[in-house]
Amino acid sequence: MSADVADGRLYRQGVFQRLYDLTDLDAKPAPLPEGHEPEPISDILQPDERRKRERFIPVTRFALLDRLTTPHLWPAGQAAEARRFFRYLDYWRQQQYFALLLDLEQTYETFSPDSDLLMTRSFSDADREALKHRVFEGVESLLQRANYERIDATDVEMILTRDSHYGLDLNVDMKAFENIVIYYRGASNQKYERRNIRKFLRKEEFDVPIFQRLFIMFKLKPFATRVEEVMRERKCSRDTAEKWVERARHHMPPGISDRNIYLKLFKNIPRTDVEMVFPNTEVRFRSLDKLRLGVTAGGGLGMGAFGAAGKIALLASNPIAAMGALVGLGGIAARQAMGFFNQKQRYMVVMAQNLYFHTMADNRGVILKIAARGAEEDVKEEMLLYSVLAKEKATRADLPSIDLAIESYLMRTFGIKVDFEIDDALDRLLRDGIVVEKPDGTLETLPPAAAAKHIDEKWDVFLDHLPDPIPSEGYEFEGGSDTRAV
Repeated sequence: MSADVADGRLYRQGVFQRLYDLTDLDAKPAPLPEGHEPEPISDILQPDERRKRERFIPVTRFALLDRLTTPHLWPAGQAAEARRFFRYLDYWRQQQYFALLLDLEQTYETFSPDSDLLMTRSFSDADREALKHRVFEGVESLLQRANYERIDATDVEMILTRDSHYGLDLNVDMKAFENIVIYYRGASNQKYERRNIRKFLRKEEFDVPIFQRLFIMFKLKPFATRVEEVMRERKCSRDTAEKWVERARHHMPPGISDRNIYLKLFKNIPRTDVEMVFPNTEVRFRSLDKLRLGVTAGGGLGMGAFGAAGKIALLASNPIAAMGALVGLGGIAARQAMGFFNQKQRYMVVMAQNLYFHTMADNRGVILKIAARGAEEDVKEEMLLYSVLAKEKATRADLPSIDLAIESYLMRTFGIKVDFEIDDALDRLLRDGIVVEKPDGTLETLPPAAAAKHIDEKWDVFLDHLPDPIPSEGYEFEGGSDTRAV
């Protein structure tokens, strides 16, 4: 092993060059700096150049397959064999994720708000608690495999205090949730247009930070639990706390239940409008709206009262005129009050219209979409890694340089910055026997034709080794017409 390999810098140049040949470029990557450390995690609202790189590869697996199987990049005849192997690998990964979905869908059925199936099992509180944890753990595992990034609680609180891109003042009570997780993928910018007064109302483009995909999964706290919390927080009676909780849940969609787990997937959500995706979002008036409506209402009522004062003074001598003045003043007050209600209703319409175009999937549909994305991400990572290992001998010590080379290839070919997960991709290839690690650390890879045959053989024995389903909690009972899932 050379000194370069030993001290962790340039490693074997052949490994680099094999991958750089994919782009027909002669440039070599810069060596890793001494004391190289991972990039610090930056704020999700920071500009693109200051945020950490994401693991998501924003290129379709079909595009990668075409680029990686160009005939001149492989020895004679191997390009077609490599293409066939990659297609086999794609189907194999999809099937493995489908097996994971079977267990997760069975567990989630207990909490699904959309189920129209008969519930034939009864669950104790302990059973439901165990199932709930399995649902959250299973879904989060799929999200991480699909290269989604979690938004922690501190970032959520920060986002909820930012100004809204849509001009809304939204409030969310995070204490209403028993469990809530939020993930995103693809934090980028989207172009919008607006008219600028300084430029004589001409349209100008501006960037809005968005989440290309935003996922939320939550379960509300039981009503009794939330009432107890409000009693302690506000030091009030149970009746008062119950009324407060009922009033707070009045903002939620009808039919929402604290016994269900809800999953939502959105697209192109402005990073400053994450509040829109919560079920208990409350629309409030902005300071400017309060000032404008207050001045309008105060002025209207003042002028009406001034005009009616003289007629009201004639109450004894001309009661009809006085009563007419009072009715007119009441009409002015009602009109000003309706102005407040109409403005709030307009804000609700703006939020509903935007959510209509941002929504992608709900509940069980979200699980299916994330599982499909997870399988695709796995296949893309494995195709990239296999394209290097199949052409050049490498060891564990070469993995950092291969990782850097793949990231550079994606940047040079597609103009994307990616934090490539080489360890996960290698683990999957090792587990499936496509790559074998020798005692000396050498990574031996099956040639494309042999790799395709190996996947074919695994398909043949897949059903023979199908595991038994995990025993479900609860116990069976004879269900009737009133046992449908809630």
